[in-house]
Amino acid sequence: MRTDFTVDHLTIETPEQIPLEFLLAGIGSRFLALALDTVIQALAGMVLLLVGIVIVGVGPIGAPRSGPWALAALVLGWFLVQFAYFAFFEAIWNGQTPGKRYLHLRVIKESGHPLSAYEAISRNLVRIVDSLPGIYAVGIVAALVSRKSKRLGDYVAGTVVVHEKPLAQQAEISWDSKSQRVEPAPPVGSVLRLAPSPPPVEAPPTPTRSGYDAGRLSPEEFKVMEAFLLRRGQLAADVRASMARKITERIAPKLDISEDDRRNPEKLLEALVTEYRSQARFR
Repeated sequence: MRTDFTVDHLTIETPEQIPLEFLLAGIGSRFLALALDTVIQALAGMVLLLVGIVIVGVGPIGAPRSGPWALAALVLGWFLVQFAYFAFFEAIWNGQTPGKRYLHLRVIKESGHPLSAYEAISRNLVRIVDSLPGIYAVGIVAALVSRKSKRLGDYVAGTVVVHEKPLAQQAEISWDSKSQRVEPAPPVGSVLRLAPSPPPVEAPPTPTRSGYDAGRLSPEEFKVMEAFLLRRGQLAADVRASMARKITERIAPKLDISEDDRRNPEKLLEALVTEYRSQARFR
């Protein structure tokens, strides 16, 4: 797997020679996501404070020392809200917090692989330093001097923050055999960029259920299928059909795909990608 970086894009070439291109998130979008997360943290802190007040106020009679214990629990809870919040959500949501999910941002490894719990924890432990002196000045300076807008936590964990589009927007690639131009196939290993195009004449059909357990697919296999569906409109007809068939044949043994379904590989890949997203919710 090879990784290239140009301007604000991160391009990763998979072993199948299918390039995955990510748009790196800048300081502005990351700050907006952080602001939304901060609001959620503040609300959670207020709830925690009210719970602490209620516990102290209605504590059992004859337990005069319940106050210090409640205060200690309150401090611990506040620490978890402030610092474990990011690591927790990024670990279970595969690189997203509520703020990042709302703005369609995601933390991934520089190799393009999904974020693990280890990277989620390590990058957020350094958030204490990035947030100094209280306004994320260290993190902002680090992102400004970094070509990939990485704060210190990203350097420690080997991660980057990228933009991603909702599935409905990603699926805006229609295929019209009458109007599709047959263009030369791109060289093997070249980067396929999405050129600006007018909105499709009609909305793409909603993929039907595949009938297979898409959750058995690995993240790498999912990324390959998704990359193909995103870029198939830029491929020549024969290259597009050949690539869809090869990807289907690659995953067929794992999912025990029938011969009938292999005859329409693109429709099957659409359904599998949709089901994978629906089941995993990016974990």
